[in-house]
Amino acid sequence: MHIQPPGVVLTSSWLFKKGYSAELLRTYRNSHWLKSIGNGAMIRQSDEVDYTGAIYTLQQQLNLSAHPAAKTAMALMGKSHYLGLGSNVVYLFGNAGERLPSWFKNHDWGVEIRYIASGILPAGKGMVEKEHRNFFVKISSPARAIMECLYLAPHKQDLTECFEMMESLNNLNPVSVQELLEHCTSVKVKRLFLYMAEKAGHVWFKHINISHIDLGSGKRSLVSDGIFVAAYNMTVPKELEADEKESKVDSQVKKSIVNSP
Repeated sequence: MHIQPPGVVLTSSWLFKKGYSAELLRTYRNSHWLKSIGNGAMIRQSDEVDYTGAIYTLQQQLNLSAHPAAKTAMALMGKSHYLGLGSNVVYLFGNAGERLPSWFKNHDWGVEIRYIASGILPAGKGMVEKEHRNFFVKISSPARAIMECLYLAPHKQDLTECFEMMESLNNLNPVSVQELLEHCTSVKVKRLFLYMAEKAGHVWFKHINISHIDLGSGKRSLVSDGIFVAAYNMTVPKELEADEKESKVDSQVKKSIVNSP
């Protein structure tokens, strides 16, 4: 009862490796010490387990790469309070081809789980640990999270919202960003990331060596009626370029106000 923190799922396969027999686990269930929540998964009888406790189990007991990602990771780090992210939607990313166990997929965690198995970034790179209750789970760092958001754009993630997130990331480590961009397999993600970082005017962007990043060849069109950005050979929504023009106008207006008698 003490080999794992409270608030997490206990898998049969992991318990077997620790010396607990199927008969002993059956005794625990019959004695109402453990309660089954699906095939091969149990929780302590009086425990309250949310999706984060299940993520801990996926990572620590089953060695899966599934982790809170994209907007969910940003929200967990307090960086998306202005985005209106519904608390009932959770984005998880995992390695390409990695499947979640049936007990996780079928259990009602009180939230909508949206799982994306993708190989755009190597497992383990750009991850941070986040404390929840009395245990830690691995989640995407801000740099990795915004790249995951851009991977979902424009059909499953609004690009304007992505830029709002990018604007808040003024303290990224350029060395970490460089490494992620060099390992990222999506040309779309890399071009969008660099375009938005430059547009946001972040100081760390100046330390990124773009010549070491494979940006592919040919044009990329994210929308049919957008504006072509020659520097990144990419067509973006008009709203993004409009925001830039509006911000320049606002800046000029502010200067005129400050300099007025």
